[in-house]
Formats: sequence, structure tokens, C-alpha cells
Amino acid sequence: MSDIISPIAYQLGIGGIGGFVVGYVIKKISKLILFLIGLFFILLLYLGTSGVISINYDKLFNALAGLLSFAGQAASWLVGIISLLPFVGSFIVGFMLGFKLG
Repeated sequence: MSDIISPIAYQLGIGGIGGFVVGYVIKKISKLILFLIGLFFILLLYLGTSGVISINYDKLFNALAGLLSFAGQAASWLVGIISLLPFVGSFIVGFMLGFKLG
């Protein structure tokens, strides 16, 4: 019985700690990235309204839509992770805690 519990406990511990760290870091980095993207768009709008640059809004919105569809396709790799259920489960719990506290 100990031969079964030890590897599962190891996976749960490493997954939980790793998930917490990754969730915490992703939340901090995502806040910074969203702030910088917001500043960039504010700068673009300011330069567009002042006449310094000309913005093609159709192409801008099409580029943003392409980025969002890419994010949806990237979730398909989750199917392979299901085989690592104990690790992934504890990773997700740790990730959620780290993301919430971050």
C-alpha cells in the first residue's frame, strides 16, 4: 500500500506547490501586461485623434480577433494532461490559490 500512496502524495505535493507558484506569477505578470496594453491603446488613440498617425480600425480589430481565436485553440492541449490527473488536480488547486492571492 505504501508503494502506491508515496508516489501519489509526491505528485499531489509537487503539483500543489507548483500550481500555487505558477498561478501567483501568472496573475502578477498578467496585471503588468494588461496595464502596458492599456497604455499602448491609450497612446494609439491619443496619437490618432491628434492627427500624428492614421489608424485602420478594421485591421486592428481583425488582428485582435485573430489573437483571441488562437487562445481558444491553445486549450486543446489539455486532453493530454488528463492522464496526469493527481498532479493536474493538485496543480489546479494550487494555481487557483496562487491566482487568488496574487
